[in-house]
Amino acid sequence: MTEQMTCDERFIALARELDYDINSESNTGWHFEPLVRHDDELYISGLVPRKHGKVQYPGRVGLELTLADAQLAASISAMRGLALIVDTIGSLDKIKSLLRINVYIKSTADFAELGEVANGASDVFRHVLGDAGKHTRTTIGVYQLPNNAAVEMDMIVALRLASM
Repeated sequence: MTEQMTCDERFIALARELDYDINSESNTGWHFEPLVRHDDELYISGLVPRKHGKVQYPGRVGLELTLADAQLAASISAMRGLALIVDTIGSLDKIKSLLRINVYIKSTADFAELGEVANGASDVFRHVLGDAGKHTRTTIGVYQLPNNAAVEMDMIVALRLASM
């Protein structure tokens, strides 16, 4: 059934399932741009898992947070990226390809399941965007992230030429 839905419809359905308000996360007054469009590409700045104005799942994966917590955090960051895209170009159906994501995970030194954490974001992209959600990915364990977030993710997206 989800294959017959548009990307936008799948996104809205998943947002409801995750209790994510796609209209509440626009940020203004930053010292940088959350998204920059260059020709047919979108560059999305690092996004922490924020919902309803508050960072979700703060802490260190492998200490205060479980793998499942971190996967949910990654999925929220992915949803924020998709919401920014909708806000900028009006529709996720204009995406030709998700080219690349980088996922940063604040974890303990011995936490080795970094790729599994990033799957939380990758699964959202494949579910919502279908084949356009296939992407390259780098996953990096780090000591600290903004606002004590457990995950931060950035992305690069190619748009269909007709959407220009």
